[in-house]
Amino acid sequence: MRYVIAVAETNSFTRAAERCLVVQSALSHQIARLERELGAKLFERTSRRVRLTPAGAAFLPAARQCLEAAERATAEVTEAIGEVRGRLAVGLIPTVAAVDIPGALRDFRERHPYVRISLRVGASEDLVGLVEQGAIDVAFLGLPTTSRPEGVAVHELARDRLVAVVAPNHPLADEPAVDLRTLSSEVFVDLPAGTAGRVQSDQAFAAAGLRRDVAFEVTSADFIARLVGPGLGIAMLPSAYVPHLTGVTTIEVTDAPARVEYIVWSRVGSTPAATAFLTILDIPAMLDKE
Repeated sequence: MRYVIAVAETNSFTRAAERCLVVQSALSHQIARLERELGAKLFERTSRRVRLTPAGAAFLPAARQCLEAAERATAEVTEAIGEVRGRLAVGLIPTVAAVDIPGALRDFRERHPYVRISLRVGASEDLVGLVEQGAIDVAFLGLPTTSRPEGVAVHELARDRLVAVVAPNHPLADEPAVDLRTLSSEVFVDLPAGTAGRVQSDQAFAAAGLRRDVAFEVTSADFIARLVGPGLGIAMLPSAYVPHLTGVTTIEVTDAPARVEYIVWSRVGSTPAATAFLTILDIPAMLDKE
């Protein structure tokens, strides 16, 4: 099951074998053996790619659940004897600012050295789905005030307003504050359309009856700053995050949209490692403010 999941996630027998620390022939043999037992092919193999068959797509969720149950059973036993083991899979958006993630993970590793920690950066809406699926244990999100995570346990971490980010030599750089109407005539750098980080700005301009030109769409807040710095466009980013950036100037926006940072985890039940991580953050694992 672990091999099947690895192939499904990497779309490659070679990369799956590397992830699972086995030779490719052994991984292929075990998957072929499983296919014979099931009486169905799980993957379509061509010279260019590997993809799940309908049978494989049906098998994958149950395989994940089985492995998660086995890992949880092992973790529960070790917790009962005074140790936390297993895995801690964390997801976060690039602009999370309410929690010092590296510091929290360092503290967690010092207290629980037998837990394998992994980290995944993504969009808020994708991370919520991964928590629901059990692919990650906890996630840090940033959403407009008009949205709230659903299907997961939720705890609000902080609220923040967006600020304008411009090049140091931009004509607006010396202004103490601007409004959305002033900004609407500028060329923007922003996150992809439809993502939670983009929606808050789109909603604010639409509510003000304004349109703007988003000429550059990127997935990384750091790369947004790299485009803003040379004057290719301006951006709007959370005020608590922009101190991490260099080579840009920040301006207050009088009618700026707000966003909320959340931490979410499974409503079904946290793993011992996830519970221990929430404890480090002073968040009761049973708390659910949804």
